[in-house]
Amino acid sequence: MTYRLGVDAGGTFTDFILADDQGNIHLFKATSTPEDGTRAIAEGFQQIAEKIGKPMREILADTELCVNGTTVALNALIQHKGVKTGLICTAGHEDSLEIRLGHKEEGYRYDSEYPAARILVDRHLRRPVRERVLADGSVHTPLNEDDVRQACELFQREGVQAVAVSLLWSVANDRHERRAVEIVREMLPEAYVSAGLEVFPQMREYTRTSTTVVNAYLGPVLKAYVDRIDQFYREQGTQVPVRYFQSNGGMASREAMVSRAVNAINSGPASAPMAGSYFCEPLGISNYITVDMGGTSFDITLTHQGKTNVNKDIDFLRYRIGTPMIQVETLGAGGGSIAWIDQMGILNVGPQSAGAQPGPACYQRGGTLPTVTDANMALGYLNPEHLLGGRLEVDASAARQAIARHIAEPLNISVEKAAHGIYNIVNNNMANGIRRVSIERGYDPRDFALVGAGGATGLHLTALAQDIGCRTVLVPKLASGLCAFGQVISDVRYNHMAATPMRLDTSADLAAIEARFLELEAAAFETLRAEGTPAERIRFRRSIDMRYVGQVHECTVDIGTLPVDAANLPLITQGFHDLHQQLFTYNEPESLIEIINIECVAIGQTQPLQPPRLADGGRVTDAVRTRRHMTFHANTPTVLTTVYDGERLGAGDVIEGPAVVEELTTTIVVYPGWTLRLDASGTYVMTQNQN
Repeated sequence: MTYRLGVDAGGTFTDFILADDQGNIHLFKATSTPEDGTRAIAEGFQQIAEKIGKPMREILADTELCVNGTTVALNALIQHKGVKTGLICTAGHEDSLEIRLGHKEEGYRYDSEYPAARILVDRHLRRPVRERVLADGSVHTPLNEDDVRQACELFQREGVQAVAVSLLWSVANDRHERRAVEIVREMLPEAYVSAGLEVFPQMREYTRTSTTVVNAYLGPVLKAYVDRIDQFYREQGTQVPVRYFQSNGGMASREAMVSRAVNAINSGPASAPMAGSYFCEPLGISNYITVDMGGTSFDITLTHQGKTNVNKDIDFLRYRIGTPMIQVETLGAGGGSIAWIDQMGILNVGPQSAGAQPGPACYQRGGTLPTVTDANMALGYLNPEHLLGGRLEVDASAARQAIARHIAEPLNISVEKAAHGIYNIVNNNMANGIRRVSIERGYDPRDFALVGAGGATGLHLTALAQDIGCRTVLVPKLASGLCAFGQVISDVRYNHMAATPMRLDTSADLAAIEARFLELEAAAFETLRAEGTPAERIRFRRSIDMRYVGQVHECTVDIGTLPVDAANLPLITQGFHDLHQQLFTYNEPESLIEIINIECVAIGQTQPLQPPRLADGGRVTDAVRTRRHMTFHANTPTVLTTVYDGERLGAGDVIEGPAVVEELTTTIVVYPGWTLRLDASGTYVMTQNQN
């Protein structure tokens, strides 16, 4: 028997998925240990060994795929705990990171008191070098190598650990930048070097420089983590190289991840759409919104007609990043989000979180502030004695006391009403996030199913779906580890990019564009083959950044595998017109179009995973575990509600709400007016009853 192992390290819990070639899929959870991720992994390994009945070394010896998703890079960027970084740039462009194209974030554009973003490179460590390449690739001013050497001498004196190199128009002629990188590596052999022509070789100087700096700032942090994880896996008996999950929705090798640390920023939630597809396809669903509520955050991704939204050239945590990332809307709304009352006497929830330590008050780990989990406990939704199948003992009275002291008594309301207020506020925050990825991008959420991921999501999904108008909700039995599951069924994915500015007029050299695509694909093919991917499992997808001449921003047009030639040009341009219409409600078919950048996505396909198949159900009453009083509306009495044991439900079983289903690692609340059915694929399908 062979296995696949996915590990997703979140802010509160680390999730483990172990899948074998017989269709068995096992889910495990351990408390995250941010100070040393291997401790949480060791705890998860112990759980796996006990469940499978074999030493972990034997299991790992038979494991053909190990994938690790991590929040290390994200946390380092949030907390500004990257390394001391220097920047080498073209003279006159030292302040582009601070000028930021004059950009100010939405919502703060006219706020004169909104603080400036913290710049990741101190001003005296942004070193100018005299050189100038023009837009056509010709050299106007040769590279002054002494400037580069002087910058390296300064970096050495200042204890700089990472150096970013981004020269103007290096995408048109890379000789100067490559030479500068050579000098840095010669003079600072211990430093992490991030080159713009390697990290983001596309148009837009500010975006390229910012992305290169973020990559340098995070690179040594991620490298230290990857080195520690790799060593731990080897010591445990792993025979295959560990793969790491990227923000683009695919796996990468250790070497690729270390050199492109910027691609690890949204590593965790980026695998959710792949897992969503796995469970939606058997049900004939191609439009779905995946929502992942863990202990710290709430992550949202949207997939339309089987295609998940991808962002490029965006501001993430106030830093411009150009590399492709699965569009994830992240909110500070998790089970550990803290409820509090502001100076106006108004109830708020989050973004502050109790995290794994001390955690919610009911966890009995020292937490005293009321959280969303405590509210769910007070409403009766959660088991008042233990969670995680008995591995986590809880105290319902501690939850009620925290809510009473900090919320109910100051507002002079009952604990139940206060708990329901917390529940409603966090639901409203999540609904607004869903509207941002759907309505604000031209999609109607009523046309989508909601797919639940994360341990806390099932508690809120039917109420949330009711709020935004979704009539179908899916909660896989693996919901609390859905991202870890998405990792083990995902492909290796690398983005290869190039700047190719060209107007699509009568003089357009389409053959040059096609030749550049073929060059990128050849290099990508060699990379994947060197990593061990068989040639027959290597695929490519192409896209082109296009705009009308005179526009500031471009649209990324997916052209699949189409060759760029005169025969296909009408299809490509029509694709641009159609996308422009979808995004901006208008297009200009009579206007001249220009190409800015091209991109090739190289995919190393993994073998399909054997799907699980549940046994048929029987009498639903046999699965009744207990009954508890629950609150579903603030101003109505509690309802004695049936609680079902998910392990005793089978395919085809149907339950009418209100009800609660307790799985080993998650709890599903079926709101009044909703019906739950367990599908043979292992997915709970909930639909709202027609009025």
